Amino acid sequence: MSSKVFPTQTADKMAYFMSILREPLYCSWYSSSGNLPPALLSLDLQHLLLSKCCTTSPKSSGWGLCGKMAAAEPLTAFSRWYLYAIHGYFCEVMFTAAWEFVVNFNWKFPGVTSVWALFIYGTSILIVEKMYLYLKDKCNILVRCLIYTLWTYLWEFTTGFILRQFNACPWDYSQFDFDFMGLITLEYAIPWFCAAFIMEQLVIRNTLRLRFDENAEPGDPTATIALANGHVKTN
Repeated sequence: MSSKVFPTQTADKMAYFMSILREPLYCSWYSSSGNLPPALLSLDLQHLLLSKCCTTSPKSSGWGLCGKMAAAEPLTAFSRWYLYAIHGYFCEVMFTAAWEFVVNFNWKFPGVTSVWALFIYGTSILIVEKMYLYLKDKCNILVRCLIYTLWTYLWEFTTGFILRQFNACPWDYSQFDFDFMGLITLEYAIPWFCAAFIMEQLVIRNTLRLRFDENAEPGDPTATIALANGHVKTN
């Protein structure tokens, strides 16, 4: 990016930043973060520049003077539900395969689950996501994971009880010593607690970071911005 002499007058500042924001480096920064670069964050004209240079509305194409969409959108609730459902389904298959190996030393690793697991896990984790957003500043992670574990037991019992009315419940814990109605069992308390920790720290938090750019074309490379100490490099 070309070097420019920093102006001192307000009118000159406006013209200066209007020209800067048209340059590809800053356009890429703004389209990926939705914010002005750190070098501009302290300026009084920031809100004015945002409204004049990169204005967008929910119904607009999202293109301003920058020529890019102002900010990518978070994933919709259904998109997040889908990711959570696939995650739960995958974990169920992997857990049953590992269990079969530990108990029966079966090197075939036959993992099993049910299509009902997609709805059960997807809905449950989406609800836990809401719990996380509400509790993250109110209690520590151990307390949160305990709450998630209690919710898991409640949800597992509820869904299992409903499915059993139609002879469709895919699990039965009757062979365990501390089961209740064959729908839940205390032996799974520690595994559910560990799963709750992984679910919050790796699955939910990272899913909430994902963004969707409806104007991006499949296969198009994304712009890479070099940073040094949190600031854009301007070689």
